[in-house]
Amino acid sequence: MDQFWENEYIQIAAYYSVVILCLVVFLAIFEMVTKYKNWEEIKKGNMAVAMATGGKILGVANIFRYTIEQNNSLLSMVGWGIYGFLLLLVGYFIFEFLTPKFKIDEEIQNDNRAVGFISMVISIGLSIVIGAGIT
Repeated sequence: MDQFWENEYIQIAAYYSVVILCLVVFLAIFEMVTKYKNWEEIKKGNMAVAMATGGKILGVANIFRYTIEQNNSLLSMVGWGIYGFLLLLVGYFIFEFLTPKFKIDEEIQNDNRAVGFISMVISIGLSIVIGAGIT
C-alpha cells in the first residue's frame, strides 16, 4: 500500500482532490461573511463580485500551492492551508475595517469595479505573503 501512496500520479490526484474540497468549503465561508450572494451576483454579470471572488479563489489556490511545496503529508498540507485561509479571511476583515468611509461589501455588490479590483489584488497579494511564511 505504501508504494501506491508514493506514486506521483496518486499524490497529485490526492492533493488536487483535497484542494478542490477545501476551496469549495472556503468559498462557502466567504459567502457567509459577505453581505451578497457571490454566484447570484456573478450570474447577473456583476464584474466587481467576479473580480473579488476570483481574487479569493486565486488567493486560496496560491496558499495551497505553497503548502504543497513545503509539506510532505496531506494532513500537514491541509493544516497549513486552513491556517493560510484564516489569515486571508482576517485580511478581508482588516480591509473592511480600514475603509470606514464606505462599506466594501455594498460597493462590490453595486458593481464598483475599482473596489472589486482592489479586493482581488489584496487577496492575491496577501496570499503571496502568507504563502512565503508557510514552512
